[in-house]
Amino acid sequence: MSIMEMSHRGKEFLSVIQQAEADLRDLLKIPENYEVLFLQGGATTQFSAIPLNLCTSDDTADFIVTGSWGDKAFKEAQKYCKGKVVWTGKAEKYSSIPNQSELNVTVGAKYLHICANETIHGVEYKDYPSTGNDTLLVADMSSNFCSKPVDVSKFGLIYAGAQKNIGPAGVTIVIVRKDLIGKAQPSTPIMMDYKIHSENRSLYNTPPCFAIYMCGLVFGDLLSQGGLEAIERKNVEKAELLYDAIDASEGFYKCPVEKNVRSLMNVPFTMATPEMEAQFIKEASAQGMVQLKGHRSVGGIRASIYNAMPRAGVERLVAHMKAFQARHI
Repeated sequence: MSIMEMSHRGKEFLSVIQQAEADLRDLLKIPENYEVLFLQGGATTQFSAIPLNLCTSDDTADFIVTGSWGDKAFKEAQKYCKGKVVWTGKAEKYSSIPNQSELNVTVGAKYLHICANETIHGVEYKDYPSTGNDTLLVADMSSNFCSKPVDVSKFGLIYAGAQKNIGPAGVTIVIVRKDLIGKAQPSTPIMMDYKIHSENRSLYNTPPCFAIYMCGLVFGDLLSQGGLEAIERKNVEKAELLYDAIDASEGFYKCPVEKNVRSLMNVPFTMATPEMEAQFIKEASAQGMVQLKGHRSVGGIRASIYNAMPRAGVERLVAHMKAFQARHI
């Protein structure tokens, strides 16, 4: 019987989802006072669910906007609480992340929201901000989830779409402190109420069974590779190869992101003209390297080097970069 034929309430699938949760807890060392939920709707649905579950309509939620996804989260939260941007990198085209001293967190804010890694602009938190008082730290980790160790206890809630590092699209992971569950606004749709999903062990309705099964296989594989400490070392090595090639090109390739917050997952870079970038992408495609075109909102080139990208793939791209530069100088 295929996993897709099984009843989600049968003992066969129960063993699948329970093992997936156990392995994720092992990977991230998730404390017992945190719930792990396997949900649907992508991280974008959590832009609504988080303020609905954590805030009243009169509560303030602060947002650090370091890119497009943080901006989307802020705009959606405004429908359900008093959203406030305490820092934005828009004027600098989202090329940096603020220092703690640059933040002016609202006293009494229910939570401070960050996007741990911005895929479009290629900025990633290396150290997470301190909130102080009773303000919770909430993080969208969709694009760097399980790429490195994280101290879950620093966060009130972590959420992540699966499709970058841990499985196919269709399942969204929410890791939420248990004492925050059960306080949803009365108008919260039932499928967005964490209490419903917690009480039903993520089985209130038919979950994305195949996607959860695949995530479980990935969690087991990450553990077999040595856990997230080992995965981080591999990701750092891959990223260094690519950034070193950019920095050694004497300006032929340029990365717009400040060096101390460069993403290990998404490496954007530009060249002298859009025409040259187009030629670079065309030649790369002919060699089997695809989807290197930057996001439509920023242009340029973007290499996404998630967990599953082997070092050999990065080495191949770097070789192409060097050969291409040699032909165009």
